[in-house]
Amino acid sequence: MPIRTSAIQKKVAKKRKAIHENSRDAQRLRTAGLRDEKLARLAASRAKGYQPLLQRIAFFQDAAQKLDGSMAGVVGELIKGFIHREDEELADLKKQRRPGRPSSTKEDLIRRRFADEEQEYSTGFYMPDLEDAENIDRLKSWKGDWAALGSIKFMRIRQDGDRRESVFPPKGGA
Repeated sequence: MPIRTSAIQKKVAKKRKAIHENSRDAQRLRTAGLRDEKLARLAASRAKGYQPLLQRIAFFQDAAQKLDGSMAGVVGELIKGFIHREDEELADLKKQRRPGRPSSTKEDLIRRRFADEEQEYSTGFYMPDLEDAENIDRLKSWKGDWAALGSIKFMRIRQDGDRRESVFPPKGGA
């Protein structure tokens, strides 16, 4: 099992000698530092991958805090509101573009995200279960961290009204 950089630094500091740049201790310090950097890079990329799902859950958390009680009747409207959340920005980008010019990268990203979410809604939109009162309370008390999402129940809702329980984290269509 690799040892953390701080532990290696403590061991090297106990020797009370100057470290030669190509010594074994210097090599251990370099490899431990590189390992820590790699782990930090991987954690940052993993956290970046979590962002779309965290933003989705935060949207439904805000909706749950605004509305009281069971939200069985308004779930479809909430999903449509989530999918069309960037319509104003898309209209502004379209208005700013000169005639005959290609769309901007941001405009393309918004359109692609819109199409992906529409497709997901037709096959099963992944979201917190807003029909269970206990689950709504858990969602309201959620602080925004990934680890706490395991206690919240999730479901997939299709555009035709079909509802299925789902698991966290989402795995394809499950």
